[in-house]
Amino acid sequence: MKRTPMKRSAPLRSSSRSTTSVKPVKPKVCDKRKGGCGFKFTPARPLQMMCGPQCAQGHAEWLSAKKAALALKEDKKETKAKLEQLKTKPQLEKEVEKAMNHFVRLRDWDKGCVSCGKHFNPDQIGGSCDAGHYRSKGSAIHLRFDLRNVHGQCKHCNDYLGSNPTGYRVGLIARIGLEEVEALEADQEPRKYTKDQLRTLRDVYRAAVRQMLKGQKPVSLALLERNGGQ
Repeated sequence: MKRTPMKRSAPLRSSSRSTTSVKPVKPKVCDKRKGGCGFKFTPARPLQMMCGPQCAQGHAEWLSAKKAALALKEDKKETKAKLEQLKTKPQLEKEVEKAMNHFVRLRDWDKGCVSCGKHFNPDQIGGSCDAGHYRSKGSAIHLRFDLRNVHGQCKHCNDYLGSNPTGYRVGLIARIGLEEVEALEADQEPRKYTKDQLRTLRDVYRAAVRQMLKGQKPVSLALLERNGGQ
């Protein structure tokens, strides 16, 4: 029996060779703001942030300090919230009045004194513009936060002339009209504010003041335009 000689076939060759392209590693800056040295380096690992052990230690210390600062900020925020809840109504009323007076001074600065028309002097020591009440807080405490009742007034009229009620009435009629003045004079309706209402009034006045100091027109003042938010 004859043996058929085996034919050696040529090895299979792929039509296209697979090549893996390796992207060059881009240099980074060892961030000085985060504990690094500020110099450029070529990372040995994809997620390497710092150039070496010393800067890595600096980065760890930076992260620890950042975490502590955030914890301190959160603690202060919680403490502030707790102190806010402990405030009494008289304390909140004083804060509302302070914010409201600041708002009135800014609102009426260009109008002059409601009682005598005198222009306010920005260079006067202690300021020249008061937030004067038409009906005093002593006789009409319910109107202490009513914007109709509070206007910019010079210190001479407010302090030395006892609010100059005659001149105040004339100036007030010119500003809000006789009908509104008579309604204000006849208003005997008591106002009772909750703590939350006082906080809302205070915060709205403060927001209005911030906007006015930036030269912007205050928003959300509908709450303040009549009867102190009632």
